[in-house]
Amino acid sequence: MTATQSPLAPPPVSPLVLSAFWFGTAFHWLVLLLIVMPANVVHFVGEAQKGTYLGALTAIGAVIALILPPLIGAQSDRTGKRIPYIRLGVGVNLAGLVVMGLAATFLNGMSGFWVYVLGFLLVQFGNNYATAPYSALIPQLVPVEQRGRYSGVMAMLQAGGQLLGAVAAFALSLLHLPTAVFFVLVALVLLIPAIITMQGVPETAAPTTQAAGPQLSIGQLFAYQPFLWVFLTRVLFSLGQYSVQPFLSYYNKDVLHQAKFEESTSIMLACIIVGSIASALIGGRISDRIGRKPVIYVAGATMAVAAIALLFVPNFVTALVLAVVFGLGFGAFTSVDWALGSDAMPSQTSYARDMGIWHVAFVGPQFVSAPQGRLLDWGNAQHPNFGYTLVFGIAALFFLLGVIFVRNVPEKIHAKS
Repeated sequence: MTATQSPLAPPPVSPLVLSAFWFGTAFHWLVLLLIVMPANVVHFVGEAQKGTYLGALTAIGAVIALILPPLIGAQSDRTGKRIPYIRLGVGVNLAGLVVMGLAATFLNGMSGFWVYVLGFLLVQFGNNYATAPYSALIPQLVPVEQRGRYSGVMAMLQAGGQLLGAVAAFALSLLHLPTAVFFVLVALVLLIPAIITMQGVPETAAPTTQAAGPQLSIGQLFAYQPFLWVFLTRVLFSLGQYSVQPFLSYYNKDVLHQAKFEESTSIMLACIIVGSIASALIGGRISDRIGRKPVIYVAGATMAVAAIALLFVPNFVTALVLAVVFGLGFGAFTSVDWALGSDAMPSQTSYARDMGIWHVAFVGPQFVSAPQGRLLDWGNAQHPNFGYTLVFGIAALFFLLGVIFVRNVPEKIHAKS
């Protein structure tokens, strides 16, 4: 596909406005998945089965994340609308947060856990309902020559939202505030940036960056080599992320022996995010000049090495240094993630559907949390902390496979002076 718009022509929306919703979503998922949900699961089911139930809960939500985005994306393409879908999705997301907060505050045991699951399913439904049409905005509005820059800004705001989440979680845990406060904060930080994006994006903006082509069937889409390899690469990086991410709190408690593991997890997350902010914006700009793949080679190798090294750290301070290193790799990857996905779209007539399918490559691997959680519990039962060796080692393998697979992606962006 060739660009049809001058690289000097500015898109109809600024990268900060376009990325605002992703800032709120990043805060939302970091606080929920890494801080609130691990603690809530222990509250409902106890210590012995925490990994199994947390992994299962994450996998249950992934069912919706697999099915919904392509369906809603296709509907958004047919109607030519994006913002109404984002608006409805955010509303359902907020309703789910209310249900989760009420269950965690007033209920106990397995009966409370299943109410909590219901709320989480609403959260997943609403967030994915909004994300599929939202994902179409970069390929629809941004010229191919500027996608690295926009992807970098999106990665930077994603990291900023995560950093704010880690800092807020640390501060609130020190104050020993009720769980409900966390859910209120998550709802507000999701809603306000969403409003900024919905108000700032022109609903009638026409796609101008790719030659129009016929809408492909899903089978034809995966037969299109650029999309296939980008999809598989994102699956592998996401498998690595979700192999470790839900269990960081338990890692801090069991391996690093942190008594206040919620606070130490927040500090570790902050270090990861500071590293990712440092590499996010520059990675996107570099990719506009030299291509996406070299950035991903460095990112994947860095993340794999850091994941393995975390198993051998002698103390918490060393773990924090490795967290910064991991963050540098993660930020570099996310800085080109959206640009690489946008480059792989074969037709402007199905942006939302195809980006919804591409988004599945990110959220679908949440399923791995269930077997990885079970593997974690099994390994730890065989030998103290052996489960973490298995889980972190598998994560490193996924990152390395992602580096290998991305070599097959044909470059569409060439160096520019």
